Amino acid sequence: MIAGVHHVAISTPDLERFIDHYQRWYGFERVADGGWEPGNERIDRMVQLPDSAARYAMLRLGSFYIEVFQYLKPVGNRTERRMCDPGLIHLCLYVDDAQAEYERLSALGMEFHCPPGGAGTMLATYGRDCDGNVVELLQTITPDHPFPFLRARAPA
Repeated sequence: MIAGVHHVAISTPDLERFIDHYQRWYGFERVADGGWEPGNERIDRMVQLPDSAARYAMLRLGSFYIEVFQYLKPVGNRTERRMCDPGLIHLCLYVDDAQAEYERLSALGMEFHCPPGGAGTMLATYGRDCDGNVVELLQTITPDHPFPFLRARAPA
């Protein structure tokens, strides 16, 4: 039985810069670090990259985690992905006040596609993180939203 989603993983060319942005911009907490050197056959097989090496960190916001990798070997190629290209296209962060977060993050340097807007039950906008990944800010404004944000329960 699948119980839920634990994390997504993002590759970055600069691990420390990425972590700094996600801590300052969005309030994520760094909870773990690690990595591997070339010659780890199990990991090479899992990531399908022969003779790979990487550093990684796990970031947490509430009950959601992002695992961030900086590959040292091989070094990845930066490609511009459009919203219509196959694959994961954005990360959505739930906010209590979309306009206030839009203004705060804009002041920190986040570039947005447009101001928050929406019809009826929600306000949303898309912007770009420090690596160009699309991050959505979402605020539900009515209690009858068809897919509400479910706050994580505190551990017992």
